[in-house]
Amino acid sequence: METKLVPIILAGGKGERFWPLSRRKKPKQFLCLDGSGRSLLQATADRLLDLAGGWENLWVITSALIAEGVIEQLPELPKTNLLVEPEGKDTAAAVAWATLEVSKAHTKDAILGFFPADHWIGDCRAYLKTLQAATQLAKQQDAIVTLGIKPDYPSTGYGYIEQGETTGKFDSLIAYKVNRFTEKPDQSTAQSFIETGNFSWNSGIFIFRSQVVLDELTVHAPEIIQPLIQKGQAAYSQLEKKSIDYALMEKTQLAYVLPANFGWDDLGDWNGVERLLKGKEDNVEMATHLGKDTKGTILYSSDREEVIVTIGLEDVVVVRDGNVTLIVHKDRTQEIKEVVKSLQQNPHFEHLL
Repeated sequence: METKLVPIILAGGKGERFWPLSRRKKPKQFLCLDGSGRSLLQATADRLLDLAGGWENLWVITSALIAEGVIEQLPELPKTNLLVEPEGKDTAAAVAWATLEVSKAHTKDAILGFFPADHWIGDCRAYLKTLQAATQLAKQQDAIVTLGIKPDYPSTGYGYIEQGETTGKFDSLIAYKVNRFTEKPDQSTAQSFIETGNFSWNSGIFIFRSQVVLDELTVHAPEIIQPLIQKGQAAYSQLEKKSIDYALMEKTQLAYVLPANFGWDDLGDWNGVERLLKGKEDNVEMATHLGKDTKGTILYSSDREEVIVTIGLEDVVVVRDGNVTLIVHKDRTQEIKEVVKSLQQNPHFEHLL
């Protein structure tokens, strides 16, 4: 049985809540948001490369729309390790098809890890230790392991995982059976979750033996796995759009959670940048900014020659990119996705997407 982890990066997301910086051909995972000079996708590959044992064991699944961009971002990635979905059908289809394809290149006992391309990790050493522990668990048991992030505030922007009975220690980390997955809660519910000490944030990172998931998909999501077995990529047009959480993780009895604390953020919208970069200054400035009575504000410009001038602003996001200026209150950044949907319905704004 193989024990090395084969990482697969999920790089098909649109990152619409980072519009106007994130656009169709340059989505969030292609952006550098922390000043490191490496995009989120490149940083994800960097973290996983040693664990994979080189580029030949690292895989990426993405959409046809941005496949060329992935090649530009990761020129060392073998072309055979880039899986291109003809259309986006959410994470259930991506995980199912990638598991089938990677199993052909390795074995059905291969231990696979699925990783979103656009997350930020603070402590890489603790992150890799957690992945090693998850790999041990997946090797020893029929387990679909998800990494849970120990919450440090009652977030309403993340899904939560309730841990059940313990199943042992792996590399000094305690693993638990999953009691249930819950969608993004309201504030009071999130606070009650935190107070129990039994909940983790859902990181969207999964580790498992490939045959275990193929078997579980056959039981719980045959409408997704069977067409892919029969037709492969050509089956996409008939697949339902479902997340892997909904299609499998909420139904399987083989879900385990490994709560961890390695500094994590899914950078779901512009507020994530503030969590990442906030220092002692009043504002987070990634722009040339002249402000008067302005605080708690996030400012970004793609062109440092441009100057953003603000007076009397508080808790606002201001983004300048090309021919678009976005101004939104920090409490309403989730609604950027709705604005993008409105733009999609008007041919006059096609060039802004």
